[in-house]
Amino acid sequence: MPTAEQRGVVTPEAVRLDFEEATVGTRAVAILIDWAIQAIVLVTLLFAATFLLGAIGQVGGAAAVIVALLLLTFAVTFGYPIGFEVAWRGRTPGKAAMGLRVVTVEGAPVGFRHAAIRAALGLVDFALTSGFAAVITALVSQRSQRLGDHVAGTVVVRERVAGGAAEAIAFTVPAGAEAYAATIDVSGVREEDYRTVREFLMRAEGLPPERRAALAERLATSLAGRLAHQPPPGTHPETFLRCLAARYQARGNAVNGAVVAAASPARAPDPVASAAAPGAAPVAPRGSPAASTPASAPPPSQPSPPPPPVQGTPPTSEDADADRGEEDTTPAGRRAGGFTAPS
Repeated sequence: MPTAEQRGVVTPEAVRLDFEEATVGTRAVAILIDWAIQAIVLVTLLFAATFLLGAIGQVGGAAAVIVALLLLTFAVTFGYPIGFEVAWRGRTPGKAAMGLRVVTVEGAPVGFRHAAIRAALGLVDFALTSGFAAVITALVSQRSQRLGDHVAGTVVVRERVAGGAAEAIAFTVPAGAEAYAATIDVSGVREEDYRTVREFLMRAEGLPPERRAALAERLATSLAGRLAHQPPPGTHPETFLRCLAARYQARGNAVNGAVVAAASPARAPDPVASAAAPGAAPVAPRGSPAASTPASAPPPSQPSPPPPPVQGTPPTSEDADADRGEEDTTPAGRRAGGFTAPS
C-alpha cells in the first residue's frame, strides 16, 4: 500500500496537486477533537435544559424545552461539521488542529452538498458501525477515503507540507467577458488540453512578457482551431484561455455538483485587446469609425491564410519560442485565428 508521501491528489486532468492525503491516524485524532467539542456543547445544553425544566414546572413549557433541546442536538450533531466545512473551506476545529482540509477529488473547495453528504454518511461510518466502516474503507482506498468521501467525491488532505498550505485552484471568467465565454463550447476539450491551459495560467505571471504572449497565442490558436471556435476580432488569447478553463471547470463541477470558489492564479488581461504590433497602425474596434492611418505608414499587405488546425496535444512552453518566427501576422498585429497579438 503506498504511503502518504508517495500519494498525492491527482485531478481528472492528470494535474498533481502539491499536497498529501491525510492518513487514517491523523483523521482519527481530528474527529476525536471535533467529537470532544460537540460533546461539551451537548452536555452544556443538557444541563441548561434540565435547569429550565425544573424552573418552569409546566407541561407546555416542558414540552417546548424538550423540542428545543432536540433541535439544538440535531444542529450540533450535523450543523457542526457542515457549517464549519462550508464556511471554513473544508476545515473543522479538529481538522485545523491537525493541519487537514477537505477538498473535492478535483482539488476544488467543498460546498454544502459535499459537506451534507459527508455528515449524513457519518451515521454509517461512525454511529452504526462504531467507526469500523470508516476505518476499513479508508484503509482499502487509494486516497484514504471513507464511505462518506466516496459518495461525496471528496478527499481529506494535509496542509502542512514543505510547499506550504494546500490551495484549491478555481478559474473565473474575466470581468466583461461573460457573454463571450458563453459562446465557447468546451465539450471537445480533452483532459490534456485543460492540463496544458491550467499549467500556463498558473505560471503565466512568472514568464517573460514576450514568451508569455507567444505561448498564450499559440495555445489559443491551436485550441480554437481544433474546437472550430472563431473568436471576435481583437480577442486577447489569454482571455480565450481563461474563459475556456473557467467553462471547463464549471462543466465538470456541474456534472459532479461541485461548488467552486472564485480564485484567480494569474491576472487576466482586458477581455478585448486592441493593441497593435510595434510600428503598426492601431486597429479600430468593430462598429466604430476607422482609425486614421499616418501618411508615413506603409501600405497594408494582404493577410496570410490562417494555418490549419493543429492536431494532437496543444504545444507547451518548450516549443513555443521555436515556432514564433513561423507564425503569420497582419500589419495590425492580429494573428491568424482571430486573436490580437499583445504589444
